[in-house]
Amino acid sequence: MKTYSVVPNVDVTGWFVKLEDVAPEEVYDSKEDAISAAEQMAAENTPSKVEIMDKDRNVIEEKRF
Repeated sequence: MKTYSVVPNVDVTGWFVKLEDVAPEEVYDSKEDAISAAEQMAAENTPSKVEIMDKDRNVIEEKRF
């Protein structure tokens, strides 16, 4: 199962979408845009999940596809 993470940058001015917590796939201006992109990537690569994290890298929400 692939894991896509939605993580804010250090000063929370942008949001990264990462695959398997490696180098960022993309950076987005808003959390909503990053979540939408991660959900689309996960849906196209099932089985997979999306983990949405806060600035301290704690998982605040998880979605499975």
